[in-house]
Amino acid sequence: MASYTGFDGPAFRAFRDVPRKGPIHMLNLVKLRETADYPDGREASGAEAYAAYGAETAHILERLGGRIVWRGKMEYMLIGPATGEEWDVCFIAEYPSVEAFEAMIKDPEYREAMVHRQAAVQDTRLIRMAPQTQGENFGG
Repeated sequence: MASYTGFDGPAFRAFRDVPRKGPIHMLNLVKLRETADYPDGREASGAEAYAAYGAETAHILERLGGRIVWRGKMEYMLIGPATGEEWDVCFIAEYPSVEAFEAMIKDPEYREAMVHRQAAVQDTRLIRMAPQTQGENFGG
């Protein structure tokens, strides 16, 4: 089974080139390593490393106008693979624009904190979504 922990240049350009302007929601699904894999050999659990990433980057998200709009804990996969898609961390982050998201990932302090994320994450999905108003039913 393939594991995903980052993106490449072509994927980021395609993400950035979606023609819609305005706020974006980023659905984050994260599977943590049992033991963090730091390049310098320091020891921590995946959960501890991911918590360090969150603590060190929260003020950057806030400074750029972003916020966490939803957070939940996966309990059970009713429709989908029976194994391999168990997520330890599930949340939606809102950014005022793609440019704000791009500024975050280019911020030098954020890039330093990424060592914790990369050490912590075994697999992840990061999905750009267009915010919409709540509807009265599933279809709208």
